[in-house]
Amino acid sequence: MHSFKELIEKFNTHFSNYTFNNKPASLYEPLNYFLANNGKRIRPVLCLMGSELFDEITDNAYCAAMAVEYFHNFSLIHDDIMDAAALRRGMETVHKKYGANTALLSGDVLLILCYEHINKISNNYLPRILQLFNKTAKEVCEGQQLDMDFEKEENVLMDEYINMISLKTSVLLAASLEMGAILGGASEGNCRNIYEFGKNLGIAFQIQDDYLDAFGNPEKFGKEVGGDVRQNKKTFLWLHVLATANNEQKAELQSLIKNNPKDKVERVLKIYKDCNVGEWANKLKEKYFQLALKHLNDIAVVALRKKPLLELTEFLIQRDY
Repeated sequence: MHSFKELIEKFNTHFSNYTFNNKPASLYEPLNYFLANNGKRIRPVLCLMGSELFDEITDNAYCAAMAVEYFHNFSLIHDDIMDAAALRRGMETVHKKYGANTALLSGDVLLILCYEHINKISNNYLPRILQLFNKTAKEVCEGQQLDMDFEKEENVLMDEYINMISLKTSVLLAASLEMGAILGGASEGNCRNIYEFGKNLGIAFQIQDDYLDAFGNPEKFGKEVGGDVRQNKKTFLWLHVLATANNEQKAELQSLIKNNPKDKVERVLKIYKDCNVGEWANKLKEKYFQLALKHLNDIAVVALRKKPLLELTEFLIQRDY
């Protein structure tokens, strides 16, 4: 069994073989720029870990992992355009550096490359992998649209937000694990449990991400602090504050959204702190973390084989970047 760190190194070695020397360079150079900044490689490595949980890692698993990584980066390039984000992983976003039109096309190329890699998977696995990948890709788009819709709505229920997060973030983590499990020969029951493990882990991950967006160190986090506040995103933190703030605080929040003053981020974050959102977010994160652990525990393989996934889970939930 390999640790997460070992599998990152193995995947990065594999991934480094796929640089773009195609023409026009103006289309492919943005991809080399964006993909060279590794990120955490969580999703492709989860795919490899899901496979190794049940069997040795094969070429099929690497093909699925490549598709997952390309899809994730495709979604990030497009998300950054929609969010008007200036930084990603501590670097200038593709649309800021190369223009929105080029960023759109470069992202589209990545989506096409996903299917090139999936098409290399053995025929006996291909229908299930393709069905799961297509379902997940559609759900991620649905989640992104809901995220944008919520920016315009005054009242978003917590259950609605959790559904949106499940679609936008969690299902790709879950599908990465399940694709690996399928390619490792897992049973239907084990596939269901590993999917639910990934889905609940993804929700806990997003709660942590929302918290870090507001209170993280920008040098570690790689993004501007308060980006969600700036975009009026209805995050876990925002919804909790609206439910717990006093009338004066609620009035100030509505005024800040409407008037968008220069000190908007600082003033919103102060209200967050006054409402103790940090303590609340940690409790909610722990709830989904424990649900994830339950499904991991229910997977019918020896405990020793689960150790790398357990170590990764604890790292993701406790991270400060």
